[in-house]
Amino acid sequence: MRLLPWLLPILAFSANGAQKVLLEPVFEKSANGIFSKDREVHFGFSLDSRLKDPVGVELEWEITTDQGKPIARSKPSRLKIPGGGKKTSGYSVKIPGPGFYKGKLSCSWEGGRVSRTVQVGYAPEKILPALTGPVDFREFWNESLAELAQVDPQFRLILQPGLSRDERNVYEVRMRSHGNVRVGGWYEVPKGKGPYPVLIRVPGYGANIKPLNRFKDLAVLSFNPRGHGNSQEDVKGKPGNYWIRGLDDRAGYYYRGAYLDCVRAVDFLHSRKEVDPKRIAVKGGSQGGGLSFSTAALDKRIALCIPHIPFLTNWELYFKTSRWPEMDRWIDEKDSRTWQSTLRTLSYFDTMNMAPWIECPVFMGVGLQDAICPPVTNFAVYNRLKGKKEFIVYPHAKHYVEKEFHSLAFAWMRKRFGLKPNP
Repeated sequence: MRLLPWLLPILAFSANGAQKVLLEPVFEKSANGIFSKDREVHFGFSLDSRLKDPVGVELEWEITTDQGKPIARSKPSRLKIPGGGKKTSGYSVKIPGPGFYKGKLSCSWEGGRVSRTVQVGYAPEKILPALTGPVDFREFWNESLAELAQVDPQFRLILQPGLSRDERNVYEVRMRSHGNVRVGGWYEVPKGKGPYPVLIRVPGYGANIKPLNRFKDLAVLSFNPRGHGNSQEDVKGKPGNYWIRGLDDRAGYYYRGAYLDCVRAVDFLHSRKEVDPKRIAVKGGSQGGGLSFSTAALDKRIALCIPHIPFLTNWELYFKTSRWPEMDRWIDEKDSRTWQSTLRTLSYFDTMNMAPWIECPVFMGVGLQDAICPPVTNFAVYNRLKGKKEFIVYPHAKHYVEKEFHSLAFAWMRKRFGLKPNP
């Protein structure tokens, strides 16, 4: 997903101010920015002066919910920072209940001003918004899966000698999916006898996912649903407006096909003798996180699900905590479109509504400062999961997770698949 245009002036303003006083979030009272006691959260910033002489600054805190509802505002206070030195400002506040909260610190001094916002969470595992699935939600997806089953998959493997190595072969894989659409990806399989567990990798919004070239004891399918990577013969990738394509009608909505493409990828793996059908994992970030959830929900053959910073979750909260002018413009283009009708169509593709169908273990990564796929939406789906589940929060991360997450995720997967700790 792209950077929100309306954030650019804020970031530029902060960057200019930071030439003299740099504000950086600190998490002193909670290592990951998540709190769980006494309905209290704590915010903190380090103030790093780039001035040679001591500087007196005036500070003011403003606390809101992640939807912008005011919670508290501090009285102005003063702080003296030594020349070239650092000081820390913290602020604790009582909050209404489980959720995510933003603390904005405004800092001014003679000749300058800077402000910055940081987000923390309180008891996120207790966030439980109501499901929005329509009464025919299950029927819709049963019918969609039945339609997919009627399409001849026409699986093909094309060896890629230039990508293959001594220990594994790499193939381009081609198949037919819902609507007879051609899709594909990249299939890496060790040259031994097998059967091997498999990791399905699914892409972020508009990404072109390619071979991983990592494991010797695990097959990997790097899969591109329609409109992505090497799956653009029938559905083009440009313009990159996937989430509004066909949104007037649930039957023709882009994500109906994309979700079913991922199920077709599982069909492919089940057609292969070298694959252990009981050890299939799916992993992806952002849109790939949403596709990981939807694949695990629609296909019980998925044994493990590894989403991070997932998109496609709880649309009602999403549009209250994240601003997207593209969606506003799309609705305004036709009198027949309203927010109510749009949210109803989107509810059929909301992975929060699918979450109760997911029975396999889940390991989720969260970026606490993510404004593109806000943490509250991550937990809206996570908290509806029925099976074993774990999450890890990266307090400084925006729309990403730290590299550590991928190492932890692979180790988590390998342990559950009975593989040695190191590939």
